[in-house]
Amino acid sequence: MRFRAGQRLRRTGEFRAVREQGRRMDCGAFMLAWCARPAGDPAAPARVGVVASKASVGNAVHRNRAKRRLRELYRRHQSLVPAGLDLVLTARASLLRIDFAEAARRFAQACGKLQPHA
Repeated sequence: MRFRAGQRLRRTGEFRAVREQGRRMDCGAFMLAWCARPAGDPAAPARVGVVASKASVGNAVHRNRAKRRLRELYRRHQSLVPAGLDLVLTARASLLRIDFAEAARRFAQACGKLQPHA
């Protein structure tokens, strides 16, 4: 299942806005950055962007696997993310070394701490 355009961050400026204006949380195997959507309906569903760099994760196979894992984490737990937020999930190499269940636990725990801010 793919995310529709309204469910994901698509432009570089959207990623940059989350990183520069938002807050960050270190979840060990991945970094979670979030901010409230700058304009529009605060009740709109959350959007997500996934990043896996060559420097932090490795070759293309590892980057793609890490991105698939992060997308699946979000897909399974998107109900825990407050509406009106933009999220950026940044993979680290350790994401591929831990069990998916452990990564899901960390993501769910992080989602419990998310709060929209202006």
